[in-house]
Amino acid sequence: MNPLLTETPPSTATTPRVASGPEVLDLAPVIPVVVVDTVEQAVPLARALVAGGIPVIEITLRSEAGLGAIEAVASRVEGMVVGAGTVVTPQQVQQVKDAGAQFVVTPGSPPRLLEAALDSGLPLLAGAGTLTEMLTLAEAGLEAMKFFPAEASGGRPYLSAVAGPCPQLRFCPTGGITASTAPQWLALDNVGCVGGSWLTPKDAVAQGDWARIEALAVEAAALRQPTA
Repeated sequence: MNPLLTETPPSTATTPRVASGPEVLDLAPVIPVVVVDTVEQAVPLARALVAGGIPVIEITLRSEAGLGAIEAVASRVEGMVVGAGTVVTPQQVQQVKDAGAQFVVTPGSPPRLLEAALDSGLPLLAGAGTLTEMLTLAEAGLEAMKFFPAEASGGRPYLSAVAGPCPQLRFCPTGGITASTAPQWLALDNVGCVGGSWLTPKDAVAQGDWARIEALAVEAAALRQPTA
């Protein structure tokens, strides 16, 4: 059991919960960013990730199946911390909380959305692509956030430069990151993990090739941030 996780009472849940946004960054080197076409795909996909050593998933609301997939994984996949991604309205914050999401990921942080996400009590990785957005989130009390879209927003040089004025902030860069570039991102001192879709290729999900996804998860779990 990851020491960063705390168990909820058996009567209410069988999966671990995280206590804060920063702890989400420490669950795994890679948070899989997942789009499913059907709810039925979600549970075996999540179980394949857990079997491969990745105990965290971000299921996005980019498809109609997203909300139901979050609920299915939260209630049926033991050992998986399920987050809701592409949350863009205050109403969606409440919906994903009711579905059992254990953290929230937003692509940006407009005031009403940020307020709703903070009020939900769920760990939050709010999206920021500029230093002003990062400082705005820091003013709201957040020290962990999503850097998005990572490659399009200046890539590793930009995020490395941010560490100078904002050494307290840590990030999950997402957007354009691949298996080959992930280790370079993880080498940055202010990066806790990365988000990526390469762990769950669309063709593998469509074909139900869970063994392939498990193998990709094993490779991702082996990535580690270098230590000094």
